[in-house]
Amino acid sequence: LSPGAKMGCFTFIKVMMILFNLAIFLSGGTLLGVGIWVKVDGESFLNIFGALSSSILQVVNVAYLLIVIGAILLVIGFLGCYGAQKESKCLLMMFFSVVLIIFIAEVAAAVVALVFTGLAETLLTGLVTPLLKEKYGVDKAFTEIWNVTMTEVHCCGLNNYTDFNNSYFYETHSSYPRQCCDMQQYLPFWGMLCAGNWGITTSCHPHSRGCLLQGCFKQILEEIRTNAGVAGGVAAGIAALEIAAMAVSMYLYCRLDEK
Repeated sequence: LSPGAKMGCFTFIKVMMILFNLAIFLSGGTLLGVGIWVKVDGESFLNIFGALSSSILQVVNVAYLLIVIGAILLVIGFLGCYGAQKESKCLLMMFFSVVLIIFIAEVAAAVVALVFTGLAETLLTGLVTPLLKEKYGVDKAFTEIWNVTMTEVHCCGLNNYTDFNNSYFYETHSSYPRQCCDMQQYLPFWGMLCAGNWGITTSCHPHSRGCLLQGCFKQILEEIRTNAGVAGGVAAGIAALEIAAMAVSMYLYCRLDEK
């Protein structure tokens, strides 16, 4: 290519880099703002957008997640946009490094998720099951989160209903949580036996046959496998964007030497 064509190509890619990262920067700022709003005034947020649960802890977790993602996008967007605009090799290299670290972390997480599913189940069982026995029915926020999870996913405990054996809740109520009964799948007799007054009570009779559901871990894994195609497509799209961003930043970095 002639020097003029090379310069035109460089300018075009530079402008695209600026616009792309400006969009990332604005998206990050939006997520950060929403996260701070949810953290400071979660009740107002829930009133406007509705909520699957009134659990305060869940709202706090969502807020932190939005804040972290928003902050990361802000940093990436700033480094890419300002670095390209100022033609700063230092900022472009920092942009490349941050995106590369995120890309490697995503690949590592995917490999771990695929290879060590069994190990993850073992570790989660060792960590979560004792917490279910000790905190379910005692800690309000912890109990609410598990109630929502078991209701939405239609599951009981992490592995199965036996996670509640010898637990505080079972010792107190001599029964399992009401969420361990899928009320839509049983006849009125079983429903009454399982949850008392048509699901108003908070426990499930331990001897109601067929009423106890499988564990949440296997249910969540099944949901992930069911939606694996969509999740894989989204992950591949994000990975492609990250690779393209790194390639463009390196192109600009190398062309600055020639200038």
